[in-house]
Amino acid sequence: MTASQPTTEQVWTIDQAVDDLVRGESAWAACGRAKRRELLERMHAATAEHAEAWVRAAVAYKRLPEDSPLIGEEWITGPYPVLTSLGALAASIGALEEGRSPVDGFSFGRAPGGRVSVRVLPHSIWDQLLLNGFSAEVWMPPGVTKETVRGRAGLAQLRPAETNGVGVVLGAGNITSIPVLDVLYELYANNRVVALKLNPVTDGLLDVLRQVLAPLIDLGAVRILTGGADVGSYLVHHPKVSHVHMTGSAATHDAIVFGTGAEGADRKKAGTPLLDKPVTSELGGVSPTIVLPGGWSEADLRYQAEHIATQKLHNGGYNCVASQVVVVSSDWAQKDRFLAHLRAALSDAPVRPAYYPGSDDRVATALASYPGAENIGAGRVLIKDVDPADPGPALASEYFGPVLAVLELPGDARRFLDEAVRTANEEFAGTLGVNLIAHPGTIAVLGTALDEAIAALRYGTVALNAWTGVGYLTATATWGAYPGHTLDDVQSGIGVVHNALLLDGPERTVVRGPFHPAPRAILHGKTTLSPKPPWFVTNRTAATTGRLLADFASAPRWTALPKIFASALRG
Repeated sequence: MTASQPTTEQVWTIDQAVDDLVRGESAWAACGRAKRRELLERMHAATAEHAEAWVRAAVAYKRLPEDSPLIGEEWITGPYPVLTSLGALAASIGALEEGRSPVDGFSFGRAPGGRVSVRVLPHSIWDQLLLNGFSAEVWMPPGVTKETVRGRAGLAQLRPAETNGVGVVLGAGNITSIPVLDVLYELYANNRVVALKLNPVTDGLLDVLRQVLAPLIDLGAVRILTGGADVGSYLVHHPKVSHVHMTGSAATHDAIVFGTGAEGADRKKAGTPLLDKPVTSELGGVSPTIVLPGGWSEADLRYQAEHIATQKLHNGGYNCVASQVVVVSSDWAQKDRFLAHLRAALSDAPVRPAYYPGSDDRVATALASYPGAENIGAGRVLIKDVDPADPGPALASEYFGPVLAVLELPGDARRFLDEAVRTANEEFAGTLGVNLIAHPGTIAVLGTALDEAIAALRYGTVALNAWTGVGYLTATATWGAYPGHTLDDVQSGIGVVHNALLLDGPERTVVRGPFHPAPRAILHGKTTLSPKPPWFVTNRTAATTGRLLADFASAPRWTALPKIFASALRG
């Protein structure tokens, strides 16, 4: 990575932090499982205590109005998943303490291709009540048996004294829970002590993250650093660092691993990385949403348009798994009506500042690349003239901003699905997540063909009638690219994170959700209790519901449920 040199003071700070971690590795190795579980419980309490400050810091750097319902996003993707992950990890460590496997008590199933699956959502009674109608399974690769899954679950915690050196986590700048979750995974899944280098966008979170991670910092197992690319470059190349994990884009990954400019391109072509140590990553891509044709009501068209607007505009579009291309059938009789609802949903969603660096330039690039693209206000772009024969950059590079394209492919549900799967696999950059939306009637007609299509999609998370972001929020699910990428063709990354069951070598997570929200679902013979989810950008009570969910995750209890349900139904 080409960068200016850090100052003498910065070099001293980095060297001191790494030396602290070299010593701290021994302290971490000496921690038995009971101590490690206790550290998780202490971090859980610290996260609950500082959740309000956490959200305030995120709202400040994202420049959200104090009365915006979008503040709910900061509760739901900040302290909430950290609280649930800490609890789930503690449960896994507790199982190992007792001589059990972390997957004991979870139900196993079968997935296409002879795969074993582990049902990770719903698991508890709280899941069944708060996420009613949603489910998630982790699929293992073909040939892996249930016995193998059970025996290998636990990863590094099967041998906690065997530590693996000092790792660097290059923190994300968008979703505030990512840095903490990545630190936890390095420590508990991989037995590496961690130097966390914050993205400069999130420097306002430094004090809060120090409070949340204080038990690990006090032990000497974590150090937090700030600074720009110069600090990051010096840190990842430090001779006492044994591993690097990063979240970002494929372009940033290549700059770090191979360097920039012509020299970096030559190194990548020759397969000679500038960074000569193992690298794992969670990177973005062109996440598609495949909309299967069917017979939808006007309410269905409107609701699913809001669903896709959320997949695009959540966090302003600055998500690695933000939907970038909607794939629809050109032969769908309701296509034009659906696209009209989609345009309206994108236009009517709450306005928010473009806080992430470079966003305006990326939006301008999209407008310049597609003469027919429409600027629909608030910096949002809708591209409806994508030519399947010459699709342009919308399929090849991540915009990381409020840009959504529409790609039309021919066919009825079965023919369209086959072509959409082929296109997503072969022509879209990245493999982090793909969404499918299908009416229950269409699902019934397709039968096993839909399950086979899900199996054929080469993505780390596949969501049916849900956003793949639900997989991110599920602590016991896995999060990362489809396996098999290499440094010189990294796509959406190498390895997984989250994975609080500490499963060894998972293939993907499959999420399913309700096509109809409550109470309208009842009219269609479904017992789903979930109303419009609080992560929808159109949810009017998201800020209140998000706060209540985080509070519940800090101390699950029956008495908290009525307020959550009441707020959710008003959304």
